[in-house]
Amino acid sequence: MHTMLRFDIAPICSNAYRFQAAMSFAVAALYLITPYKWVSLLLVLGGFLRGFVSPHKCLSYKLFSGVTGKLGRAKMQNAGSKMFADKVAFIAGVVMAGSWLLGLEIGMIPATAILIFAALDLVTGFCAACWAYGLWYKMKAA
Repeated sequence: MHTMLRFDIAPICSNAYRFQAAMSFAVAALYLITPYKWVSLLLVLGGFLRGFVSPHKCLSYKLFSGVTGKLGRAKMQNAGSKMFADKVAFIAGVVMAGSWLLGLEIGMIPATAILIFAALDLVTGFCAACWAYGLWYKMKAA
């Protein structure tokens, strides 16, 4: 495998991240269809914590990991690709929150992307950011 693996962070549960995708979907939906644009700050906070610090430090990840473990649905994987996905969510959240604070509409674009890709991950388990992460490292190694 040519992807950048993270051995400095313990493996994460990919099924717990499907719950995380549900949360991202809900945040994006609220941002798009309600006046509560401040919810974008949840993407900023969660994306930063899981993407730049460690998923294991995030309360929602701990909760979702615990639930999947209790259900016998824990599926562990290297943290690298999911941390990259969280960095993407952080950037989307920053654009969403920034455009809200500045009274701009540009935040609707990353909110729509998060809505679509989180739904895809939630329903199928396909993480587009994880796929892009793997593709990047395959192309880089070639």
